[in-house]
Amino acid sequence: MDEECLCFLDQRKQAKTQWVQDPNQSNVDNLNFVKHESIRHFRNKKKEFLKDEIDEFETNSKIKNIRELCRGISDFMKGYQPRTNIVKDEKDDCLQTPTIFSLGGENISLSCSMYGVSDVRQREIHTAEPLVLEPSPFEAEIAIEKLKRHKSAGFDQIPSKWIKVEG
Repeated sequence: MDEECLCFLDQRKQAKTQWVQDPNQSNVDNLNFVKHESIRHFRNKKKEFLKDEIDEFETNSKIKNIRELCRGISDFMKGYQPRTNIVKDEKDDCLQTPTIFSLGGENISLSCSMYGVSDVRQREIHTAEPLVLEPSPFEAEIAIEKLKRHKSAGFDQIPSKWIKVEG
């Protein structure tokens, strides 16, 4: 989206408001013309964008930059996928990620109350396996050293390279 695209959107909006205010044949023809021109422009912009993406893939392939090539291809194949981390509070209002972290312990008790847990601290854990002791600081350091870089983040959404840098 550049200034020219925004200009086409404004023209289309103005043509539509003119048609709504006065639905005569000249305004209908003007609206159709502006719609077709804007669609043609957006189609050409999309073709240019895709051509640039393919050119970037070709250059990464020629210089044997396999990591960027694979990352670009996988992003291209997946497309845009927005993340939705939404939780409802006691009033059934939707909370998004930043507000969840600001609630702190209140949110944990809310989510536990949804599953029938009355008090988070008094809940007993019944498992078939024996409980594993927490690792020592030395074991944690060894595990962090063994982490590989450029791997996808786990359920906590923290990449391994951040953990290796921060320790």
